[in-house]
Amino acid sequence: MELKVGKCPEDSLALVNLVAANINDFAPDVRSIQVQTDGHRTFIFMLTRTQAMERGYLGFTLLQRKWATLSLNQVIRVAPFTFKADDCLSSVTLEVDFLNKKQPYNEKYDTDTMAQEFLNMFPGHALTVGQMIAFQPNDRKLLQAVVKDLEVPDLNAIKKGVEGKPRKVNFGYTQGNTIVFFEKSEGSAVNLQGKYKGKQVRQAIINPDWDFAKIGIGGLDKEFNAIFRRAFASRVFPPEVVEQLGCKHVKGILLYGPPGTGKTLMARQIGNMLNAREPKIVNGPQILDKYVGESEANIRRLFADAEEEEKKAGPYSGLHIIIFDEIDAICKARGSVGGNTGVHDTVVNQLLAKIDGVEQLNNILVIGMTNRRDMIDEALLRPGRLEVQMEISLPNEEGRVQILNIHTSRMKTYKKLADDVDICELATLTKNFSGAELEGLVRAAQSTAMNRLIKASSKVEVDPEAMEKLLVSRSDFLHALETDIKPAFGASDEALQHFLGRGITIWGSAISGIIDDGKLLIQQARLTDASGLVSVLFEGAPNSGKTALAAHIAKISDFPFVKICSPEEMVGFTEQAKCLQIRKVFDDAYRSQFSCILVDNIERLLDYGSIGPRYSNLTLQALLVLLKKEPPKGKKLLILCTTSQRQVLSDMEMLAAFTAVLHVPNLSKPEHLCAVLEESDAFTRDEIEQIRKKIRGARVFIGIKKLLAMIDMARQIDAQHKVNKFLCRLEEEGGLDSGTSVHH
Repeated sequence: MELKVGKCPEDSLALVNLVAANINDFAPDVRSIQVQTDGHRTFIFMLTRTQAMERGYLGFTLLQRKWATLSLNQVIRVAPFTFKADDCLSSVTLEVDFLNKKQPYNEKYDTDTMAQEFLNMFPGHALTVGQMIAFQPNDRKLLQAVVKDLEVPDLNAIKKGVEGKPRKVNFGYTQGNTIVFFEKSEGSAVNLQGKYKGKQVRQAIINPDWDFAKIGIGGLDKEFNAIFRRAFASRVFPPEVVEQLGCKHVKGILLYGPPGTGKTLMARQIGNMLNAREPKIVNGPQILDKYVGESEANIRRLFADAEEEEKKAGPYSGLHIIIFDEIDAICKARGSVGGNTGVHDTVVNQLLAKIDGVEQLNNILVIGMTNRRDMIDEALLRPGRLEVQMEISLPNEEGRVQILNIHTSRMKTYKKLADDVDICELATLTKNFSGAELEGLVRAAQSTAMNRLIKASSKVEVDPEAMEKLLVSRSDFLHALETDIKPAFGASDEALQHFLGRGITIWGSAISGIIDDGKLLIQQARLTDASGLVSVLFEGAPNSGKTALAAHIAKISDFPFVKICSPEEMVGFTEQAKCLQIRKVFDDAYRSQFSCILVDNIERLLDYGSIGPRYSNLTLQALLVLLKKEPPKGKKLLILCTTSQRQVLSDMEMLAAFTAVLHVPNLSKPEHLCAVLEESDAFTRDEIEQIRKKIRGARVFIGIKKLLAMIDMARQIDAQHKVNKFLCRLEEEGGLDSGTSVHH
């Protein structure tokens, strides 16, 4: 028959998914009908007969009209429909969302109860893939369910008594043992719980296109693997598995280490590595505001999007990454910042509450970066907050090869790198270079190569064939290493060279013995199974050459990090400032695998004065602690100290802190003096012989430094008076005592 489309006459019928017909239009035994529209599409509906419906009309709900694309008063062809026995459904999958999305609703829906209610509400009900149904489980908020998937059992297999595979169908009818699954539609805020929760729309957390080499990170494979294991492994698994384990996701990572090692680059790439929302990158100082309460509000705004999505999607929310660069600017230890505003403290409190407060967010990952881990509030570093703490240290040789390959890859592609450039050789030469310094080295080599093709006369001209000629060669890299780029954590070559300006004069067995002892101590410091700390004190009279010998030992150690801690750099420093400076030298040394610290003139560092006497106890205690402190595991530290006041250090109980104490003597015999004169070119052989005869049997006692200064003075004297004036000066300075006046 042909009937017209009308509205559903009663609200109660809207919730039972039935089409209303007049009681006289259909026989009482008709339960389901087949509807054919103008487009010759066929739909199957369940029927109810009522006096409230006008004759010649069928009453459809809004969802039914939407699904079958029907308009009011449209003429449709209708016929009774009967299901076959094998149309009974074994399983139904429904995709649900709120019918009214404007009003927020956070209650959980138990799918186990919903499945039973659905079968009770729609017994023997006709369902078609794509059909829309209004469904209100247990008097909760009204849901719109869309039929996503239907399966019927293999009846032939059941008759044979074997297990058959269900087959997918386009339509069928429910029965008492039909299994009903519920899934959330994409972007839905419905919170489903229970075992009849179907597969959820869920993104893979790791981006499939992600690749280490493409993102330009080298030498950090071990760190990336550790971060992945701790922070992302739990996010790869479906939420159901995580729920069963009772596992909580890691919410915070702290990356710390020297400047230029790739912390910011790494944090940025973690955002690219994950299929997450666009990371929010915040510099610590940006958070602070001059208005009361505004800094805390800035923190809350950072987390607002994550909070909103957590309410809607629950455990299926996307991951929100918040990156704090220079996090030490806002998360200093509470109570450590002066002033009475307490702004820093409340900002730390607000951040702690958002990461791991009473209302926890499970869809956030906070990444903090700092060069000063020691300044951060301890509460932020406990598990549940920034619990994964990863030191991004200076790259090893293998890491340097990776970094140099990344920064020269484009030059290789376009054949702008000369054949004589050996990346492995450069990696060996660049000990203690950070990633940023290696990039700077490549840039410096490129500028050196480009400079060869620029003619700078009255105007700057570029060689017209520069495109073809331009090649970055090994010599360009070596020039950049020598003149342009020096590592922040490298050897203090200039300072060492300053101490060794005159070289080392081996005037006797005492000096060669000290150098041999120094070599043995270097080997001890390098031993893998040793403690990792060797400290040596060079003590002797003033001007005996202690600093030069210590600098020589530091140089021949060939340790990549050599730092000099000298009183010259701390003139005018307060005691606290001096302690902080010394502490920084030691902290920097712990970052290199092999480090050497030269602490020169230790009594000057301690502000010691013999009149009084007085000294800085604060600096003394700091040095005592640092001299005994073992470096971190796998790191080796050689400490070389010099002093002219052995007895003073003994009184201060400092000598016990050293592994070895080496005595540097003054010249004490005439042959020692002659050995130094022979090494210098200030005197002829005849003049040296004259001096030898005159000082035979005399008592010599002079420091090498003072003697070298006298030799420099002797160079300026004319040859006739040189020997006498030199000996006279030597005697006046107390370096020579012959019992008679030797120059007569």
